[in-house]
Amino acid sequence: MNQIASDVSPSTNIGIPEMPPPSLLRDASLFLDFDGTLVEIASRPDGVSVDDRLRRLITRLGERLDGRMAVVSGRPADTITHYLGEGFAISGSHGLEMRWADGRRDAPDRPHGLVEAMAEMRRFADGHDGILIEEKPFGVGLHYREASSAAAEAAARDISERLARETGMQLQSGKKVFELRAAGADKGQAIAAFLQSAPFAGHKPLFLGDDDTDEHGFVVVRDLGGAGILVGDPRETAARYRLGGVSDVLEWLETAVEAL
Repeated sequence: MNQIASDVSPSTNIGIPEMPPPSLLRDASLFLDFDGTLVEIASRPDGVSVDDRLRRLITRLGERLDGRMAVVSGRPADTITHYLGEGFAISGSHGLEMRWADGRRDAPDRPHGLVEAMAEMRRFADGHDGILIEEKPFGVGLHYREASSAAAEAAARDISERLARETGMQLQSGKKVFELRAAGADKGQAIAAFLQSAPFAGHKPLFLGDDDTDEHGFVVVRDLGGAGILVGDPRETAARYRLGGVSDVLEWLETAVEAL
């Protein structure tokens, strides 16, 4: 449990990805990360902003793709619904929660030791400026984006690694966060599960994401004949294409859905 789950294999390095063509969306099954892809990352988990432009875009994508669109996020599924509404498929909690547009749902039991881990992380956050926790149905995140020192990050890592060993939960890193969560799923597995049934089955998968935690999804869509689109600066990735940031994502999606 000491190894952080978001490590990326060097074998996924394919150089600097290229700009995706708008035609890529044609006949695709579209999977979208949320934070850092559809919305800018905020200093606090509850600080993201969702405007009518994004909500209209999500609705339009679902309509033009005949329902072949899903949001695949580390956020709880209920949080995605709160921000973006309903009527489309959602995988929340890094693949642990699965919700289909027709109302089907699947989720594991709450992991043993989560309540105790939350309590200990809460005590840790109370004693360190700029550290906050995000409680989730199947995990807990320790955010240090607002912390001012490298020592705070090191301390956050130490307590997260210790709690992972003690509870048996999976430790996963993201952008300025360490998260303990139930093991047994990732975003790639969520995408693969969606692709096994209608309306996603039989269409090339396309996944947009920004974080190391999205690499599982990039690998799956690549191996299934589709493509990943990395959002952000060039880095080692299994994605084939790249967009510079959230504003580029929204503009590309609007152009691509118009091309349909």
